[in-house]
Amino acid sequence: MAKETMMSLYDYLGRAAGSELGQKVAQAAASQKVKFEMREVSNSTYQGNVMLYPKSFLDQFFGGGLSEGGNPSKQLLHG
Repeated sequence: MAKETMMSLYDYLGRAAGSELGQKVAQAAASQKVKFEMREVSNSTYQGNVMLYPKSFLDQFFGGGLSEGGNPSKQLLHG
């Protein structure tokens, strides 16, 4: 069984998600009991931990159907 690909919102969207969207995703993941991981990030614009979610969950949350490579105009379907 292959391990699920875990992604941050930044990795998935190709841009910073912001705290409001981050909270909505975290709430949805918690309500669906989705497993998550944490990764420490340190760069010129952000230092701290970020949440990593299964790609399949993010595909579902953002409506799926988009090609690999990330499209920064993904539409938020929840919230």
